[in-house]
Amino acid sequence: MNGATRATVRNPAFLEATRLGSRRLRVLTMGAVIAVVLARPALAVTDTQNLTVNATVSATASLTIGSSSINFPSADPDASPSIAADENPVSVTVGARTSTSGNVTLTVLADGDLVSGSDTIPISAVTWTATGSGFASGTMNKTTAQSAGSWTGCGSRSGTFSFALSNSWSYATGSYSATVTYTLTVP
Repeated sequence: MNGATRATVRNPAFLEATRLGSRRLRVLTMGAVIAVVLARPALAVTDTQNLTVNATVSATASLTIGSSSINFPSADPDASPSIAADENPVSVTVGARTSTSGNVTLTVLADGDLVSGSDTIPISAVTWTATGSGFASGTMNKTTAQSAGSWTGCGSRSGTFSFALSNSWSYATGSYSATVTYTLTVP
């Protein structure tokens, strides 16, 4: 063997240090592997499902008039040729749900003239002025519905009506009344 000898060292302290180093190395390697595995994002499992949301919106109309009756006091026709209603101004609110181009209308129609027994005052003696966007002034009528307002599309609108009675010496004494019907139409 070429004169070389191979010597085996059997130092117990050296062998113990080598074994401990090997264990430490294995423990450190195992710790590093665990840290890498735990640091990875967890593999999530998911499932999805669609939900269809439906809503039905129907045409709706709402009409609120601030007073259920109006009263005209007695007055001298020369001093007061036009008599304002005690309740003036009367608030009016309309609400409409329709298409964006839907034509919303408010009309008024009297059931007849003002009546007291056999005496009458023509319902056309009652007029109103209106405030508020889309509300219209007019004269009461017993045969043809009169426009009191018109709008396009959805929304809530507020205004007022102020009523007046054309006064005359020709009216017989009495307590007169008539019923008028307001109709809000929403297509």
